[in-house]
Amino acid sequence: MAVQVYQLSIGAACNLSWPADRILIQVLDDSTDPIIKGMVEQECKRWASKGVNIKYEIRDNRKGYKAGALKEGMKHNYVKMCDFVAIFDADFQPEFDFLLRTVPFLVHNPEIGLVQARWKFVNSDECLLTRMQEMSLDYHFKVEQEVGSSNHAFFGFNGTAGVWRISALNEAGGWKDRTTVEDMDLAVRAGLKGWKFVYVGDLKVKNELPSTFKAYRYQQHRWSCGPANLFKKMVGEIASNKKVSIWKKFYLIYSFFFVRKIIAHIVTFIFYCVIMPTTVLIPEVQVPIWGAVYIPSTITLLNAVGTPRATFIGLFEVGRVNEWVVTEKLGDGIKVKMSMKASKKSRFRIGEWYNKVHFAEVFVGLYLMLCGWYDYSFGKNRFYIYLFLQGIAFLVAGFGYIGVFVPNS
Repeated sequence: MAVQVYQLSIGAACNLSWPADRILIQVLDDSTDPIIKGMVEQECKRWASKGVNIKYEIRDNRKGYKAGALKEGMKHNYVKMCDFVAIFDADFQPEFDFLLRTVPFLVHNPEIGLVQARWKFVNSDECLLTRMQEMSLDYHFKVEQEVGSSNHAFFGFNGTAGVWRISALNEAGGWKDRTTVEDMDLAVRAGLKGWKFVYVGDLKVKNELPSTFKAYRYQQHRWSCGPANLFKKMVGEIASNKKVSIWKKFYLIYSFFFVRKIIAHIVTFIFYCVIMPTTVLIPEVQVPIWGAVYIPSTITLLNAVGTPRATFIGLFEVGRVNEWVVTEKLGDGIKVKMSMKASKKSRFRIGEWYNKVHFAEVFVGLYLMLCGWYDYSFGKNRFYIYLFLQGIAFLVAGFGYIGVFVPNS
């Protein structure tokens, strides 16, 4: 029998090494499927029968999504007896010694409010999409978070695989659902209160990358829209803060938010996928060749897909600014079912083909290929080398060849 994601995660949390009378496992279930709720509750009862102090909590609504669930979870009386809270998303599986390697930082350093571990991807070799995500996220952990931790004692909380000092969490104002990045929101507010953060790069927590392109797009929308929206809401508060140094405020506004969360997304897409291809059709506009090829096509695509529009949505608070779509993770159970279906001969269905195609990416890919052909035939700058590669990358993504395809039935 295949093991479901929730079973692995709950089992990993219940097996954490810590005195049994000083640990409490809280499962916050915000799912809307009564069948899923029943299975998760049954799994919690199974561990409770083994003597584990575990609480299964649900809400009668999904207000605030993840932030709302975490906020409600902190209101229970039994939480008041705790000093620290370790947070794991539903697909995360910490090793047994996770608390032994994180809590001491908090116990022996009262100025530290957060200890963040690194993610370890169990399905990074599943498909091209997961391999590309691993490259991008490895940079995030190895460069952005380690540098932020060592130079500024600040970085954005990843929303999971971290331990918060509850007093720091409360002083910062607790969980807020005003954006889709409640984790980053809390980290910035706690940082402005003077709390320091520690990133432990050699402590890795297993989890799963989204392996379908649809799930990846929803995740990127949330990760791009949320920070831009949060920047708009907090830039004034950061600038006027009296508890942190001018250098740290500059780091937060310029480097953490403006460059990495806003400019990077917009410039990457607009320059490389709009302006430069269009200059091929308008020869009066010149772009240096070096500006066209120094970023690999795959990394450009990974950073660009779905994010420029989301960044604008976040800045101007329009459309789906606070939309939260749960990132789908397939897990072993669904993968087994998929392999069983794939082993059976099935007739080609138009509906499945339609669901597999992502028309926005196909349109951009065709546009880039057209510009590449025009440059090859009539141009002089040889931009077609880049344009063809970029166009192929978008078409590969658009026709669903970089991720796992899950049929509707």
